Parts: sequence; C-alpha cells; structure tokens
Amino acid sequence: MNRQQIIDHYSQNPNLSVLIIGAGINGIGTFRDLALQGVDVLLVDKADFCSGASAASSRQAHGGLRYLEHGEFGLVHESLTERNRLLLNAPHAVELLPTTIPVFSWFSGLLNAPLKFIGLLKRPSERGFIVVKIGMMFYDWFTRKNRVTPTHRMLNREQALARHSKLNPSIIGAATYYDCLMPQAERIGVEQVLECETDTSLAHALNYCSVVTGQGSTVTLKDETSGRTFDVHPKLVINAGGAWIDFVNRAMKRPTRFIGGTKGSHIVVDHPELAAVVNGSSIFFENTDGRLAIFMPFRDKVIIGATDLRCDNPDDAVCSQEEIDYFLKFTDHILPGMQVDPSQIVFHFSGVRPLPFSDVEFVGLVSRDHSIQVTEPDSAIQFPIYSLVGGKWTTFRAFSAETADKALGFLGRSRKVSTQDMPIGGGKNYPRSTEARDTWIKNISHQTGVPVARIADLFERYGTRAEAIARYISGGTDTPIDGLPSYSRREIMFIASQEKVEHVDDLLLRRTWIAILGMVNGSALKAIANTIGETMGWSAEQTRAEIERARTVLTTRNGVPATRLQ
Repeated sequence: MNRQQIIDHYSQNPNLSVLIIGAGINGIGTFRDLALQGVDVLLVDKADFCSGASAASSRQAHGGLRYLEHGEFGLVHESLTERNRLLLNAPHAVELLPTTIPVFSWFSGLLNAPLKFIGLLKRPSERGFIVVKIGMMFYDWFTRKNRVTPTHRMLNREQALARHSKLNPSIIGAATYYDCLMPQAERIGVEQVLECETDTSLAHALNYCSVVTGQGSTVTLKDETSGRTFDVHPKLVINAGGAWIDFVNRAMKRPTRFIGGTKGSHIVVDHPELAAVVNGSSIFFENTDGRLAIFMPFRDKVIIGATDLRCDNPDDAVCSQEEIDYFLKFTDHILPGMQVDPSQIVFHFSGVRPLPFSDVEFVGLVSRDHSIQVTEPDSAIQFPIYSLVGGKWTTFRAFSAETADKALGFLGRSRKVSTQDMPIGGGKNYPRSTEARDTWIKNISHQTGVPVARIADLFERYGTRAEAIARYISGGTDTPIDGLPSYSRREIMFIASQEKVEHVDDLLLRRTWIAILGMVNGSALKAIANTIGETMGWSAEQTRAEIERARTVLTTRNGVPATRLQ
C-alpha cells in the first residue's frame, strides 16, 4: 500500500497489536522482528526513517573497547557478536575497518576500572600501553569462536610512525585491530522497512507521522505531510523515540525522565593529505580532556569526531562552531602540523545519544547499554508502554530481539524465526569473493544492457539491490544528473518511487551518500528535485518549495555553504 492507503486502512481499521513510535534503528529492528513473527504492527516517526541519532553516529559497527574498563563485559561481548553478524548479514553496507590507537604512556589508566567500580572515578585518565593491550586481548578472546576479523597487533613507536607518518612523535607505540565501517548506515534501516512491507500485509511504516496524544485505548497520530489526523487502538506501544522518548511519553500524558542524552557531532573534510595520513585506517585516540576522538576514512573524505555534550532538547542538536574549533584543535594534538582549514569541511552532522538519565559529571562514563522501561496501563491509558532506553547501532538487532520477545510474551505469542543469520536488503545473495562479484556484475549487465562500469557503481551503493535498479534503468531512456554525472535520472526515479521518499533531503541525506560526501551542488539539487517531482507528481510550486527546504536543511543542519547550492 502507498502512504495514503496505509492511512486510510488504519482510519477504517484502527485496532492493532503493536504501535512502534520512532523509526530509528532500534524501532526499525523491532518492527522487522515482530513482522517476521506474524504480528500486525505499525511503525511511525515524526521525521524520516533513521533521521535522528541513527543518522549521526560515527558510522562504525564496533565492540566498544572503552566499555571494558567500565566493567561492561556483557555489552562488549554482545557488541562484538553483533558486529560480526552485521558484517555477514549486511555485507553491502558494512565493511572491515582497520583501526590504530596511538599510545603515549606505559601504565596510565590502570586504576580507571577499580576506581569506577568503587564510584570514585570522575574522569578517566589516559589509557596506557598496558591497558590498551589488556583491552585488545579481551577483544580477541570474546570473538575466538566466531572470528571474522584479524586479531590485534601491538606496534612499537617506529612501526606506528611507519604506518601513519604524521602521528605525534611523542607516542611510545600503538595498537592495531579491526572493527567495521557502515558507510551508508541509514540504508540498513530503510531496507528493513521495505522488506517488511513487501513480505507481509500485516506490517506498515509511515515516516513523517507524529503522535498527537494518547488517551484510554487510543493514540492519535498526525500525517505531517497533509495535516490529517487519525486514531489507532494498540494493545501495546513501543516507544523507540530515542532522545525524544520522554517527549513522546509526555504527549501520551505519561511524564517520564528516562533519557539524559548527550550530543555527538562530526565533521566531514575534503583533505587529500589527511586522507593519505589516515591511510585507509581509522585513528582512534584519547584527547587531552579525556574524550575519545577519531579520524575515519570515508571514501575520498575523512570523518573527524566526536563530541559528547549534554543536550536537553534533541531538536536543537547541530554541530556548533565551538565543536568545529575543538575538532581543529585536537587534530594538531594527534597529528602535529596537520592543518585542517574550515573551508575543507564539506558536511557536518550531529545527533543526541539516547543514554539513560544520569547525574555523573563526566558524561563519557554513562553506560551505553540498553534497557526496556515499562510504563503499566491504568485508568487513563489502557495499554502498556515499553520505552527503549540506550543502545547503540551495533547492537540494534539484539536489542530488537529482546524487545520483540517481551512484546510476544505480552501478546501471548511465540517466536517463529530468528533474525540472527538473516540477510538484510542488498546483502541477500551477496557475492563474497572478488571473482563472484565480477561475475555477478557481468551477468546483470548482460541481462539488462546497462554497462558493466555502471552496474559496478550501483553494486557499491546498493549491494544486490542493484539488480532491481538496473532493470528499472533499462526500462526507459536514462541520462546523467546535471551536475552529478555519476548518478542518473532513472536511478533517482527508482529511489523516489520505491523507497518511501517524501522530501528531497530524504534522498540526498539518507537514501544515498550524495550530501555527506559533499557531492551536492546547485545544479544537482535542482535536477534531483525535478526528477523526484516528476516521479511523485509534484506541482512546479511544490518542487520549488522542496528545493528551498533541502537548501535550508543542508545549510543550517549540515553546514553546506549556501553558495554551493545556488
């Protein structure tokens, strides 16, 4: 069903088993899991899919090395297990990422864990060589039975400087190990939504659909694209609003204080010299203020992050000038003499981590683990609310399974299938070897008439979903996008018509990596907007409004210079 049909359906048939509010990755993962069990479920979000904190992570699937000194061994083990599953289940969107940790001392940080255990740690001290080595050993131990990444290595000073020549010469050595990069993390989310709606008639999802209020057995929802409201009567509400969880509960007259979110910001820089120094490996280090920071290769760009600042209102989260100055300053600390000019920043992004409320002074000590907080029904609200607090990208599948199991128990139903080894979207039937990949690309090219080089580009962006896009491209006359020749009109048309796009910025920011890689310009913006408008049946006035909306979002939220979008 299309958007209007979904709204009409619930207007006429308001009873349903589960309403999930919040289409970040935890909400989407729970939606997928329940749908696979045959549960009738509706997923809504006041904005786009994966547009909040899920779009603002460091784009890594990782074990969380620093959680070890917090004593969160279970979280690290779960994270590493789920990291490996993501690499196997979504190989089109998750890839191995070598990582280097520069180390400046031998023994610093040995007391971090015991001091935290007895409640006396206010701010962690620098992690020395011994502490990092112990953490690396745990990393390897946890994955010994399911190893999909190489084991760690400890490097002496000369070896570390040979790998990254511009590192601060004050280091005594470094550790190297592997985690994973998720270049287009948002696609992992949206592809799960699309699969659910394709595979079952019981699961539906609406972006740009907000909660107005809740009372009795009713939740009133508002279609933000038309202003239309409609009521649903769920047996259970799962609040996956992330940093907005307390806001959602308040709208349903259930005031809570579950969330104490912190803002994390990143910048994306076009800096060939820095990219060469990074050398295909992320550099993960501790800044002088105790915060963890990263330089991460991102195709031909580099991502620099991240901050960790308290934020009471997630709607206000945007990368500030102070944060940008902070990034530029710590660059000189770890890579002396390496200058990053503000003009080299092509994009920035920011989001609020949905961490549990805590009054600790140093927010880096707040647990990144996840929990389900239950608000029981009473005379005012006749359904329970499960609020999903905390969590991280890497562990979304496990958190979703835990939530789905709890929901199934409430509904008196049993689990039918597990998502542990279930491929996602363009990861289905994915050719694993270089030879198999080349054969797959040649076969699709032969079947569709689309050139091999073009299929290879589509494969990198969408995995095996490239086949459906190639067949769509071959169904009509295709031309390159003006100002962005690596994309074409029919590729954009496919995404607009098949992937729940409601606004131009949905496509630029979350269905593709056009914006984050600094590829969007005025000509491309207009051409893409016109193509989407033609596909969606927009009027000329609506298309112009969408161009202005995209310009506003990109300039005010993502730091794209307005002059580039004219």
